[in-house]
Amino acid sequence: MVRWRRRDPVDQGADAATSVQTLAVLLQAGAVPLVAWRHLAETGDAHAAAVVARAQEGMPLTAAIEAEGGAWLDLAAAWEIATTVGAPLAEVLRMIAETLRDAASAADDVRIALAEPAGTARLLLLMPFAGLLLGFALGFDTISVIVGNPIGAVCVVMGLLLMLAARMWTKKLLDRAKPAPGTPGMQAELVAVALAGGASVERALRLVSESPASRHGGRERIDTVLELSRAAGVPAGELLRASAAQDRHSARIAGRMRAAALSTRLLIPLGVCTLPAFMLLGVAPLLLSVLTSTSLPL
Repeated sequence: MVRWRRRDPVDQGADAATSVQTLAVLLQAGAVPLVAWRHLAETGDAHAAAVVARAQEGMPLTAAIEAEGGAWLDLAAAWEIATTVGAPLAEVLRMIAETLRDAASAADDVRIALAEPAGTARLLLLMPFAGLLLGFALGFDTISVIVGNPIGAVCVVMGLLLMLAARMWTKKLLDRAKPAPGTPGMQAELVAVALAGGASVERALRLVSESPASRHGGRERIDTVLELSRAAGVPAGELLRASAAQDRHSARIAGRMRAAALSTRLLIPLGVCTLPAFMLLGVAPLLLSVLTSTSLPL
């Protein structure tokens, strides 16, 4: 029996897009689905190899794809809907590849924007320890103060606690600024796929709601687009794809705004925790060492 290593649910969308694009080409050339996956696995694609191994053990192909998690959940949903309604699978996969690539590009923009404030935050967390090392470099016996003086020991303990608080606070701010998991607009894209395959609006919505792509919401916007389609008497497919593209654009802009706000928010743990920790770990032992060496009463 083949064993699989548990994978990170957050996939690299660009890598998944490349694999999906290759599958589309293979299917367009006439390969049956499982054979197309085998050809992809032979190129060294680890995800494809895992999917093929699961399928060979008897797992349905859609379930085998879904087990990869991350962006592959969207592929599994598109694959299942396309085969259910009879939509051209190769064309659907090309569309999914383009969507995943666009979403990955938006997520990369946000990560790049977050890189500078995240690096600054990590650098500032080292500042208290730099103050402690400065005392050693200047030749002060801060070790004796920390070990042998109760006031020095209290300062160090409080400084370390503040450092821990600053680290946890900063991590929470960084996590909140990161892109949300999932592919923005994917539900709208899948409804468009189902409609292109000839499904009714009600059936298309039901198929998408039962798919893994429903985990990220977005139904309200789809309902608005469908209502506009009925009122204007125009096909819903293009409107849904335009709405999905707008969702990805909005996610990119919102991510950049979060990154810009993060630079300001990181000043809060800096002032509340990091600077006091610097005083307690770097300055206080140094002063105590000076006072002790001059035999002044504390």
